[in-house]
Amino acid sequence: MREYRLTDWLPTTKKEVELRGWDTLDVILFSGDAYVDHPSFGIAVIGRILEAEGLRVAIVPQPNWRDDLRDFKKLGRPRLFFGISPGCMDSMVNKYTAGKRLRSDDAYTPDARTDMRPEYPSIVYTQILKRLFPDTPVVLGGIEASMRRLTHYDYWQDRLRPGILVESGADLLVYGMGERPVVELARRLERGETFGKAARSLPQVAYLASDATPQAGDVVLYAHEACLQDAKLQAMNFRRIEQESNRYHAARLLQRAGDKTVVVNPPCPPMTTEEIDRSFDLPYTRLPHPKYKGKRIPAYDMIKFSVNLHRGCFGGCAFCTISAHQGKFIATRSKESILKEVKTVTEMPGFKGYLSDLGGPSANMYGMRGRDLERCKRCARPSCIHPAVCPNLNVDHRPLLDIYRAVDALPGIKKSFVGSGVRYDLLLHQTGDAAIDKGTRAYTRELITRHVSGRLKVAPEHTSDRVLQVMRKPSFSLFKQFKEVFDRINREAGLNQQLIPYFISCHPGCTKEDMAELAALTKEMDFHLEQVQDFTPTPMTVSTETWYTGLHPYTLQPVFSARSPEERAAQRRFFFWYKIDERPGIVRELQRMGRHDLIAKLYGKGLPKGKGRYLPPL
Repeated sequence: MREYRLTDWLPTTKKEVELRGWDTLDVILFSGDAYVDHPSFGIAVIGRILEAEGLRVAIVPQPNWRDDLRDFKKLGRPRLFFGISPGCMDSMVNKYTAGKRLRSDDAYTPDARTDMRPEYPSIVYTQILKRLFPDTPVVLGGIEASMRRLTHYDYWQDRLRPGILVESGADLLVYGMGERPVVELARRLERGETFGKAARSLPQVAYLASDATPQAGDVVLYAHEACLQDAKLQAMNFRRIEQESNRYHAARLLQRAGDKTVVVNPPCPPMTTEEIDRSFDLPYTRLPHPKYKGKRIPAYDMIKFSVNLHRGCFGGCAFCTISAHQGKFIATRSKESILKEVKTVTEMPGFKGYLSDLGGPSANMYGMRGRDLERCKRCARPSCIHPAVCPNLNVDHRPLLDIYRAVDALPGIKKSFVGSGVRYDLLLHQTGDAAIDKGTRAYTRELITRHVSGRLKVAPEHTSDRVLQVMRKPSFSLFKQFKEVFDRINREAGLNQQLIPYFISCHPGCTKEDMAELAALTKEMDFHLEQVQDFTPTPMTVSTETWYTGLHPYTLQPVFSARSPEERAAQRRFFFWYKIDERPGIVRELQRMGRHDLIAKLYGKGLPKGKGRYLPPL
């Protein structure tokens, strides 16, 4: 087991900078999360990849923004720029529930404290740095900034807000997975280019300009002020934004906001295997900084013995930000890089032979891409598998099966689990290619018999096909088919494992009656639902734009959404039909609907009295 020194982490204090023998810093990064030197934490990735360029980089995790600002001053002014990453999660999702109540913990903070980051750290940190160091450029990155690069609906303030550059005062925004644009920015600055010149020509960045002139091929969006006056224009804008974010070769986007224009340059092409390997192969300690000794960081506990196999997701779910941030094209690590990381995990303190996750945004998309890339380059579909699997998509599961088997053969590995969500529609898809379909069946069996830690997570999200169409999710009939496959394989293998479905209430298009039918259907399938959530409108998703505007961005047709707290509570109640204290309200609601058939399905004719909190079996 390796012995670590304090200098094995990037410095976080003046003393740690001096221990490295540095008298100046090139880049100083501020993070809303604790500093965990692990490839699942964005600030560590950016810090390490800049370090690999020969730059002197420091990280200031969770600076105190409420005192004399000493955390912002202590390392002085960097030679090139400040970078800000508000955290691995959107700060408002991290801080508040769907009901806008404060959460009781923060998984990315030592001991789960909830007072270590402000709301909207991108804005708060930038404004502080601009007051203290007005002439030093500030670069935003991370999920919060990425999803707010243009006019967006903010659920927590219930209003449209302009691109975050307008409100924060930052000089540049890097959206998506930021290694390449950040490295290129540093290289250009090292060559002597001015920040303004370097920044404006970079791919995958956004900046403010007072002199932006549309060029051939640009997409000029409706101005922020116009969207404030007409929600339909916001919906029309979003369709163009999503289409361009999913193109292989995208257009530049321009949107006026006040007296400035937000310019969004097209994204970089998908990362090559060599590029993503380089990012994952950097010398991470994979451990929290020693300053947190004796403290627990819940998010780290969840991922410390996990390995991410790829980035990106072509599912295109309407409520999800993964494809908007990571892209729909899969960036796949090499087998060699994955096995190297797994070997490192086996040498970590506390490892007992069990990998918690060999996964990705969707666990079973490893190595998948279009057979004919030229067709992909002309495509603007937001999803490669909805409403049906694209015939050009290679859905071969054999390379992933090979990874599983190679990992399990390594010394020190007793079991590797798949903790990430699995797309069962890919497992059920028949290509007509006998070898690929046989490989998919073999993958499905091995997944269920060797890589499930008692419970397999899948996400049907709803039972109503009409609602699922709005969600861009497959028909519930496919979930039923997969459950049959799951149950059969378990019987054949003599296993007693559970399928854990995730469901969402209050999604656009969903009514109380849809939720009542969901309750009846899932009860019929013998599920007592645990993994459930209310829909939370987050920036830059189809679902959020539909919820805010009342119109589907692609059809401009009205879509119902449960908006009031009372409507939302009424929908969520149906998840818990089996709780005694929910039963009277559910029965009254079903009586008002005239759905006595659902009352009988849920409770039987006699409505038996239960003891305790849960109903007895009927």
